[in-house]
Amino acid sequence: MAEKHEARSLSSIIFIALTMFAVGVAVVATLAAAFVFHATLVDDAKHELTDQCATIAASLNSDDTTDTDQDIVRMLTPQKMRATLVAPDGTVIYDTKFEASSLPNHADRQEIQEALSSGTGETERPSDTAGNVSLYYAQRLGSGDVLRLSEDRESVTAIFTHDIGLLVSIVALVVLGAWAASRMLSKRLVKPILDIDTTAAKAEAPYRELEPLVDRLNDQQAELMAQMDKLRDADAYRLEFTANVTHELKTPIASIQGAAELIRDGIARPEDIPEFAGRIYSSARRLSSLVSDILTLSKMDESERAGDSQLLGPKTECDLCQIAGDVTDRLQDKAKRAGVRLTLEGQKCMVVGNAGLLDEMVSNLCDNAIRYNRVNGKVYVWVYQIAGRPTVSVSDTGIGIPEEAQPKVFERFYRVDKSRSRSNGGTGLGLAIVKHAAAFHNAKIDLKSKLGEGTTITVTFPSADEAMQNNG
Repeated sequence: MAEKHEARSLSSIIFIALTMFAVGVAVVATLAAAFVFHATLVDDAKHELTDQCATIAASLNSDDTTDTDQDIVRMLTPQKMRATLVAPDGTVIYDTKFEASSLPNHADRQEIQEALSSGTGETERPSDTAGNVSLYYAQRLGSGDVLRLSEDRESVTAIFTHDIGLLVSIVALVVLGAWAASRMLSKRLVKPILDIDTTAAKAEAPYRELEPLVDRLNDQQAELMAQMDKLRDADAYRLEFTANVTHELKTPIASIQGAAELIRDGIARPEDIPEFAGRIYSSARRLSSLVSDILTLSKMDESERAGDSQLLGPKTECDLCQIAGDVTDRLQDKAKRAGVRLTLEGQKCMVVGNAGLLDEMVSNLCDNAIRYNRVNGKVYVWVYQIAGRPTVSVSDTGIGIPEEAQPKVFERFYRVDKSRSRSNGGTGLGLAIVKHAAAFHNAKIDLKSKLGEGTTITVTFPSADEAMQNNG
């Protein structure tokens, strides 16, 4: 047995999504703030270096003081800054932080080269102090020497590192908030889904995205209700059919039993015995006909339920006109006894089907047309093709069928005139067999009848191409 897949929690999905999004936003926002803060600090430091360098350079270029250049630089340079005097050849003349003799030649420094060539120069380089960056601004003096000021400021990495504790606290708060929000959101999102009434005939989707799912649920519910209705109808039909069969069987059996008892007990007079024997024979024939029709319908029901047409025997190519001819020949005596003229007109029409069922179908149509006819009435049987479709039509000049009864005549044991049917030996199953036989052959039935004038029942079979498509 396959292991059941454990469904994911909507709350956990929302929690993970919110947490990842919020943490990502927090990290990005912190990085962006660090970059913006660093850029602001650097920009402010550059302006301060520029202004301070211009102030010191102005004092160095003035002849109003008796102080040496080194004294002026030392006095005017703020504590946080470093000042360096560099000769045009790159030799360090003076430095406020280090001994000039210990410093290498600065001719290769970018800010020095720019100041010598254009008057000013600036650059920034990683500081010797970890996590810092050094900003340099240089200006050429009137003497040809270069004054350079520098200041160390924190790099972006240092700023971010300093704030890592704050960031961790923010992330922790974000995770806690995401957990609370996910629980609240999942409950609010799931509740309308759980409130969907799947038993309703037309459930409403709480969200537009769920409309396809709810539509499928509605379709499945409608299909389920239809199946349940069919099952209920089938159960009711089965009970009704059983009751009808029981009732129909009891009538000839009671007649046979009553007549036999009279003969057995010697109550019947000798001259009445032939009459009772005839009654027994007639009831036995009716009972045999009824059992035969019931068995035929049972086989067709089983074939329809199983979806296997072979249960009724193999399909072969049959001549519908020949089958109709055999039926009319067989029923000529019955038609004459009823005072009805039975005729056949037609042409060869080949149908792929069950010859026995086709014979049963035409026989029941003709038998009904004879039974419900008038004395000196007529029954016409036509076999022909319409647009390549084999067709058999049985028409009579009989009593006709009331319009309100026409949709019901193909139901089992339905009789328009029950007393006339039983007196004529009808089982009430003939047209039901016709309906199932037509369905077996994918044929269509058309009934036209007018009370007092007669009835015409036409069965139209598929054309050869349609039959191939149905079988394919």
